[in-house]
Amino acid sequence: MNMETLEFTIYPDGRVKEKVTGIVGSSCEEVTEAIEAELGVVISQEKTSEFYNQTINQSETVNNQGTFSQW
Repeated sequence: MNMETLEFTIYPDGRVKEKVTGIVGSSCEEVTEAIEAELGVVISQEKTSEFYNQTINQSETVNNQGTFSQW
């Protein structure tokens, strides 16, 4: 399991660079929304490959009643 991290770089002119790692899909936007609202205007965003990944939940039900061979 990857560690979820938020990294901030604050430049002398007041700009803030935010980097999110370990969060798959668009949920990183939900995590950072409140922080970005407090920081000010978002000038640009670069989405990482993790943004485009999807969490896959898979389940399978097997029912073998009455499917046995008569051999």
